[in-house]
Amino acid sequence: MNIRAPTDNARSRAGDWMWGGSGASHSVLSSTRNQKSGEIMQQSHAGPDRVRNLHTLGPHGTNLETASHEWLRRRGVEGTVHLHSSIESALEAVPADGQHALTACAVYPALHTLVFGNLHRLQMVDSFIMPTHNMVLASAGTPAPATVASHPAPRGLVPDTAEVHEVLSNSQAAIDCAAGKVEGCITTIVAAERHGLRVLRDFGPVPMVFTVHQVLSADAEAGEPLAAGAVAL
Repeated sequence: MNIRAPTDNARSRAGDWMWGGSGASHSVLSSTRNQKSGEIMQQSHAGPDRVRNLHTLGPHGTNLETASHEWLRRRGVEGTVHLHSSIESALEAVPADGQHALTACAVYPALHTLVFGNLHRLQMVDSFIMPTHNMVLASAGTPAPATVASHPAPRGLVPDTAEVHEVLSNSQAAIDCAAGKVEGCITTIVAAERHGLRVLRDFGPVPMVFTVHQVLSADAEAGEPLAAGAVAL
């Protein structure tokens, strides 16, 4: 079957259909011209090359901490990784000078809220795939823990017979288990070994997408963020 390329008239009609007619197209261009200008100015201050500080989830031993160091290593950058109790709290403590960014991951709870609720100051500038540390079910000695601490993301690894105690990170789960607050935890092999826990089951590493979000100032020079539903051309 031969497929002919569309004529100029056909392309024109298709363009009119996509934009609701030529008049609608001009309207969109006019209404978004200033927004586009501001967006371009904001993007001129953005970019991963400026980032020297990564802020992410702690305490020590989280997959996000390791991913942050790996991102700096891959880019050949000498930088610093700062650990926080949550990524949300990190955002509130980070200077908006373009040299700081948050490291998150694709399965981080409410990542969509973090992104879309902060379009005026957060810009995703990079993403990469890296395996996590081995994820494990561990305990301080109990072979079948009845209570298990877990971050919401790997909660699916908790045995069906156990009661889940949600915590803010995999490392915090190991800390709580070692402190006797729970009988077991879902954590990383690194955190389990750090806190002297017994590994009951090793789920292995998990290929994971990690994301880097640069923090920028939403000042007048950068322009206002695009309104919901606006089209950037």
